Amino acid sequence: MPTRLRPHDLLRITDQGASEVLEGRFDHLLPDGGIWPTEERWATRLHTDDDVDVWLISWVVDRSTELHDHAGSLGALTVLSGSLVENRWAGAELKRRRLDAGDQASFPLGWVHDVMRAPAPDISAPDALEPTLSVHAYSPPLTAMSYYEVTDSSSLRRTRTELTDEPEGPSK
Repeated sequence: MPTRLRPHDLLRITDQGASEVLEGRFDHLLPDGGIWPTEERWATRLHTDDDVDVWLISWVVDRSTELHDHAGSLGALTVLSGSLVENRWAGAELKRRRLDAGDQASFPLGWVHDVMRAPAPDISAPDALEPTLSVHAYSPPLTAMSYYEVTDSSSLRRTRTELTDEPEGPSK
């Protein structure tokens, strides 16, 4: 189903969502006692309507999303705290980029990527195991995700498609 929203709209929505999370508007949706899970990624839906789903996601050490697309949905994200690493398919290889707190990214239809929490520069720092937080928007709301592997001939092969309304799929 087509969407009336465009990538710049989704970037604005994730930026607004990030501001509202930081202002405490969604504190009632956060994990009990303010203790973030450290073993698995955690997510909560901040908003949904016919046009867009908005999610707060916490990213933990050593868990990636697996190479995937968002089927028929456009997407965008804003990093609230910490850093993410995105490996995206660039036609013949994976390209890597780091997104730090305050950075934004959008992904059009067909964007294939894997996202994970970036390793902390100093693993002995007190916040080295703190999750990275980001706000994501998908339009239209997610209904499916396809997963891929890179072949020996430097092409993508779809391995499966899953129906889902959850962001970024299961941790691997």
